[in-house]
Amino acid sequence: MIICCALFFVFGFVTWANGTLIPFLKLALNLKTDLQAFFVTFASYIAYFFLALPSSWILKKIGFKNGLVLGMVILGVGSLLFIPAANNRSFSLFLAGIFIQGSAMALLQTAVNPYLSIIGPIDSAAARISIAGLCNKGAGVMVPIIFGILFLNNAKEVTAKLEATTDLTAKNAILDELLQRVHTPYIALAVIFVLFAVLIKFVHLPEINAADDDEILISDAPTATVIAKTSIFQYPHLFLGALAIFSCVAVEVMAGDIINTYGRELHIDADLLRFSTSFTLICMLVGYVLGIITIPRFISQQMALRICALSGVLLTVVSVFTTGYVSYYSVALLGLANSLMWPAIFPLGIKGLGKFTKTGSAIMIMGIAGGAIWPLVYGFLKDKLHVDFQHAFLFAMIPAYLYIIYFAIKGHKVGLRHK
Repeated sequence: MIICCALFFVFGFVTWANGTLIPFLKLALNLKTDLQAFFVTFASYIAYFFLALPSSWILKKIGFKNGLVLGMVILGVGSLLFIPAANNRSFSLFLAGIFIQGSAMALLQTAVNPYLSIIGPIDSAAARISIAGLCNKGAGVMVPIIFGILFLNNAKEVTAKLEATTDLTAKNAILDELLQRVHTPYIALAVIFVLFAVLIKFVHLPEINAADDDEILISDAPTATVIAKTSIFQYPHLFLGALAIFSCVAVEVMAGDIINTYGRELHIDADLLRFSTSFTLICMLVGYVLGIITIPRFISQQMALRICALSGVLLTVVSVFTTGYVSYYSVALLGLANSLMWPAIFPLGIKGLGKFTKTGSAIMIMGIAGGAIWPLVYGFLKDKLHVDFQHAFLFAMIPAYLYIIYFAIKGHKVGLRHK
């Protein structure tokens, strides 16, 4: 659990750095639209779609522990690519580094999430994932503050200076100086990731394998039916769960990474906007604590999921039909609504897969691509179709929450038969 929690801290630090990188790279690379800047999240999250199943194959070949070591080394390589990207003012190289980081995270998450789910009773898996989630979102709270100070310090002054300067050479000098801020943090991260890989290599971590037979319990009831299954496609609840993960990560990223852009449209003070992602993730931390206390002692994973998704719908509506700080903080409070969705969806999706657990986990991890697609949908509606930014937010968020409600009520039981 300690190693898993440390890994989730790393996941959170790398993932939620995107919230700061979006406005930073838009400024430093002089990107013209928010849609362009949102390719930061696209490069990170789309890697999960392409690398999750290969990650499952890699884990089968080299094992859980060696997979973690390999993932941490690749994460370090992706971080080092930020240095030539900054030196060359290359958005493409930045995106390549972010994609490599995302690939490493796909391998790491494919290993760790099922590990957390099956090291104890499946019905309390949400509580264990919530504990790890505290570390994940704790890092997420820290990174916008740290990177906001390092990268976006004096952002208003830099923007004003760029607008006032007409000489191209002078502008380039300002931008080059701004991009130099990337060097030290990402070199330090690369070193930390490699050192952590060495630590994992020498720490004892048991290999945990799911059942090797095909007989799978498919009901919560004491008289559950036991049915032999021979293909991953015989588990429709898994694929519905992957789509629920897609929706879950979509709304998480919208609330955590897009809040800065949303707040700028609401004319929120720029110095406050630096910490927008932290506000959302503090709310998620509160939700994780509630999950640890209540699941499964007082409420089931399914009920927690229903409550969270319904809360997400209500807060989205409030954010869209209000203005100013009420609207802004309603988006931040979506962190609370989103907090228990991943911890509840993941174990429900892989429940009862037996020997297919590793492959099923990879399919669930592919759903993280929702974080790649949804910001682009929002950016396309706002920048290309010229939909009002609040209405675009509504159109992006509500369908995702409604699908999660369906999965919580019925989708997680599809294909599971009772006697």
